[in-house]
Amino acid sequence: MSATRRRGTTDELGPGEPPRDGSDLLAALLDGMDAALCAFDANGVVTHWNREAERILGWSAAEAVGRRGFAGWAVRSADAPEVEARLMSAMQAPGRQVHEFALLTKAGGRVLVRTQSAAVRGPDGRPAGVYCAFSEVHTQIDLERSIALSEALFEDAGWGVVIVDADLRPAVVNAHAAQALGIGRTAVLGRPLGELLSGGVEELQGALTHVLAEGAPPAPAEMWVSVRTPEGDRRRCWRSGFLRLSSPLAEEPVPLGVGWLFQDVTEARQTEQEAALLRFRTNQLHRAARAAAECEDPGEAATVHLDFALAGFADHALIDRVTGGTAADGEGPVRLVRTAETPSGAPGPSMLAGKAGLPVRYAEGHPALQCVARAGSVRASVGEVDPERARAWALARQWPGEAVHALCAVLRSRGRTLGVVTFLRGAGRSRFERPDAVYGEDVAVRIAAALDLAGTGAPDDTPGTAPEA
Repeated sequence: MSATRRRGTTDELGPGEPPRDGSDLLAALLDGMDAALCAFDANGVVTHWNREAERILGWSAAEAVGRRGFAGWAVRSADAPEVEARLMSAMQAPGRQVHEFALLTKAGGRVLVRTQSAAVRGPDGRPAGVYCAFSEVHTQIDLERSIALSEALFEDAGWGVVIVDADLRPAVVNAHAAQALGIGRTAVLGRPLGELLSGGVEELQGALTHVLAEGAPPAPAEMWVSVRTPEGDRRRCWRSGFLRLSSPLAEEPVPLGVGWLFQDVTEARQTEQEAALLRFRTNQLHRAARAAAECEDPGEAATVHLDFALAGFADHALIDRVTGGTAADGEGPVRLVRTAETPSGAPGPSMLAGKAGLPVRYAEGHPALQCVARAGSVRASVGEVDPERARAWALARQWPGEAVHALCAVLRSRGRTLGVVTFLRGAGRSRFERPDAVYGEDVAVRIAAALDLAGTGAPDDTPGTAPEA
């Protein structure tokens, strides 16, 4: 317990209450401080000495209070005049003064401390002494580094930094995070994450809840989210780290929220995904070529190429041959006969069809007919419609009812059009993009070579006309 010079005064607390020295309250307050504190009267005599000062230097309050200055016990005799002069100069200086010097411990060691001293004024306003708060320099430097780190994270960091409160709402956001969220730093505060992100909210909230309950995960996590922007939703991949924030003032850890640090790694992940997809598709083409080389029937070889192409690419596929076997460029409207298709409703190998030679009733403007007319690929999608209209859209085009995206690639061999291969995707997949069209065209080249090797194979050698819509 700290010792103080008591003047013998007491406070009257009320009838029936025992008298209590007001200095006891002062001593309790001083002992509860995190910083070491001592005080001197106008003559340089130590009047106060708290427990933190005892912890740092080893001198107890009973040993310190009443001594004149630090000379010979807390400071080397050679250094004492300078140290005491710097401390007592605070009586005449305005505000606080900061100094650094070495103090002696009771065990004889030296401790470099940083002090803040200021004058203590009496009832008449004149300086009556000096108080001095001090701490070990390395402790002060650690504190300053922590503050500097916090300021740097929220001002200059290349990572997004968000402090999320216990209700999973942003409480502090740095400039980088605000830019990534597409909103101002103040506008994001206190808003639910669902208002900021249109996708990946559940996964992010689950991670934050886990950190609040269990603590930080052992490694960063990568999360795909969709950010709301005026131009529409943007899908981003954020590499995220989480830290549980607890109050240092509570006896037991009380979670104040979560520190969420993230970095946008979308471009790197997309590049990796594209490279992995390219490797997979190249391997599929290679495997299909080797399997097709073992087929005696060229028609069967064409279905082998179709089956290998479906893996990870489409849900259904079908091959339509031009009636008469081939169509010359600019020949005019043609009819198509279904040659092969994958089973609808259940997975399985492609099946040869079209033995009856009946043309498929494609209406005018059908993507397959456009593909033949252009001698190039055609992509089509139903768009944002309800399931009933999507099913009607697919059935009207003679496709399975679950199809919502289509890619038609022309079958060309020896400068002639042999037909069309159509790849179809259901609602669980994204629409066909340009890289998908390139892959579909590679598959179409191999299918066309197999069909050309099989000969015309068409039951009707008379070119037909386009069916009525």
